Amino acid sequence: MSNPFLKQVFNKDKTFRPKRKFEPGTQRFELHKKAQASLNAGLDLKLAVQLPPGEELSDWVAVHVVDFFNRVNLIYGTIGDECTEQSCPVMSGGPKYEYRWQDEHQFRKPTALSAPRYMDLLMDWIEVQINNEELFPTHVGTPFPKNFLQVVRKILSRLFRVFVHVYIHHFDRIAQMGSEAHVNTCYKHFYYFVKEFGLIDTKEKEMTARMCH
Repeated sequence: MSNPFLKQVFNKDKTFRPKRKFEPGTQRFELHKKAQASLNAGLDLKLAVQLPPGEELSDWVAVHVVDFFNRVNLIYGTIGDECTEQSCPVMSGGPKYEYRWQDEHQFRKPTALSAPRYMDLLMDWIEVQINNEELFPTHVGTPFPKNFLQVVRKILSRLFRVFVHVYIHHFDRIAQMGSEAHVNTCYKHFYYFVKEFGLIDTKEKEMTARMCH
């Protein structure tokens, strides 16, 4: 394991949230394997994100949302020691974009928070969503709720903010670790997926244009 990024990811002293996994033998597990096989085969990312013939869109989206949550969680974990209350007192994506937190409980109005506080709340919130059987059913035949894609859009738009923050405020650390190519690939995969299914409006065009065109 010579890549310093991978060493960071699998360093047991690091405290990462446990990855959400799919149960073997389930339809979702088979879709996850299919998606991973496409990536491992080096398939063009624009093709890899397309809905496989005969599969349900909601299942395909659910698999990817969980995968993106796991990946973004790991990426942020590797730079987390440099993203502090002092270095990032406001969760932002450069001078143009300040990201405010809002939820159904503690912060009912959009509230300015430090980046690490925002990240903690975000990861907790997403974990609750993807572990909610009513939103992300794991049993074959259980229908997805009518508001599933609405929830997914909110999750993905917030994960997109993590990419923007990491790239703009912590890119030197990513480059220093030699993980630029890996993180770029993760972002391209994310971008092509949300673009394919119209799941978020990526306002920060500059970063996307530089990496994906």
